[in-house]
Amino acid sequence: MPLQLFDTLSGQKRPFVPREAGKVGMYVCGMTVYDYCHIGHARVMVAFDVIVRWLAAIGYTVTYVRNITDIDDKIIDRAQQNGETIGELTTRFIAAMHEDADALGCLRPTLEPRATDYIDAMQALIGTLADKGFAYQGKDGDVYYAVDKFPDYGKLSKRKLSDLQAGARVATADDKRAPYDFVLWKAAKPDEPHWASTWGAGRPGWHIECSAMSGCCLGATFDIHGGGHDLQFPHHENEIAQSEGATGQTYANNWLHVGFVNVDGEKMSKSLNNFFTIRDVLARFHPETLRLFILASHYRSPVNFSDTALQEAHASLTRLYQALHNAEQLTTSTASLQASSSVNTFEAQFSRAMCDDFNTSEALGVLFSLAREVNKACQNHDSAQAAALANQLKTLAAPLNILQRAPQEFLQAAIGEAGLSEADIVQAIAERQAAKAAKDYARADQIRQDLHAQGIELADGKDGTTWRRI
Repeated sequence: MPLQLFDTLSGQKRPFVPREAGKVGMYVCGMTVYDYCHIGHARVMVAFDVIVRWLAAIGYTVTYVRNITDIDDKIIDRAQQNGETIGELTTRFIAAMHEDADALGCLRPTLEPRATDYIDAMQALIGTLADKGFAYQGKDGDVYYAVDKFPDYGKLSKRKLSDLQAGARVATADDKRAPYDFVLWKAAKPDEPHWASTWGAGRPGWHIECSAMSGCCLGATFDIHGGGHDLQFPHHENEIAQSEGATGQTYANNWLHVGFVNVDGEKMSKSLNNFFTIRDVLARFHPETLRLFILASHYRSPVNFSDTALQEAHASLTRLYQALHNAEQLTTSTASLQASSSVNTFEAQFSRAMCDDFNTSEALGVLFSLAREVNKACQNHDSAQAAALANQLKTLAAPLNILQRAPQEFLQAAIGEAGLSEADIVQAIAERQAAKAAKDYARADQIRQDLHAQGIELADGKDGTTWRRI
């Protein structure tokens, strides 16, 4: 079935038509590497990871570009505060970013350009804009984009230039021609990194980075541009103005934006003390639990982050893994079985959801329906049907990159302050077995109850006793 995308610029859901048949070029705005990634970053990482995986699943070859901003005011300030070089700071947090993304099960981008490697390309782009009358240098040496020279400014965020002018405030010392003009090249300041240029020593503004790097990696026009909802204005708006002003061509054919993450109903903010890094969360919850929490909402909708929401996500994921575990317990066959008509129905439903603007929420609903069918087959001791359904459950979940672990591995995983160790649990089970063998059933029941109180649930089966954390 055809893939439909909601394009932020047009405000419409429409069929996806790549520039080149069978290939997709996608650019996603990445991280400014001066601190650990937070849960808002996690949502963007996971959302576009699933988009890449689904595009590949339906036959596209994807070039996925996600940039790294490794020179910026915040980076300079943080390095000075820490008493370290900018290179030391950015190298450390790039490694941390990769560790977090890997933990969340995200594929590495095809290309991961760093801003400092594209200074020449940025200067060339600024030069083109200056030649075409879109850029000018202020008296203090900064180079600005003349927004009023680009008639379509505001088309992505649906803002009018007249409204921006009316609402703007201009500092007395500001050397911009208009308050809404934005910087392309910053004149060098003492003790800050800088590069030689036509306009004097300096460094690039933030917005010019992505126009230059996307153009170098994907060309003047590419298929999909993505990022967080907060980047629509001014960052993405400014990218359009820069790129289309320079090339005269459409910058990106489709714009995808990931919704905000709120914390207990409020926007995440350090000042509100409700700011959580990915590492904070993964110290207390399984990485796949956080991934499922993110996938449980459509990527464009806002989500509310809370301990309760994560606990519910963990319980939901446990139900899915338990269904796979039940099927494993019923049969030891690993042979690929002929899919029944019901299995094919689930596949069609899942594909329909994912091709509808990557509707992971609806796709997960299909997986839960399928898991219920797995459990029914297990209850009916229909091992062939249970195996076929379980195999389909795991196969369909693959583009979401969930349910790919061995069920027992997930069900027994210890996260954070997990309580009993696996050795303790195994020893308690052995003591319970000994009590049962001695017909001391009261002692056996007490051990079960004690384990349950410490978050361990036992299940007795034909092959012995299994356990999972609850």
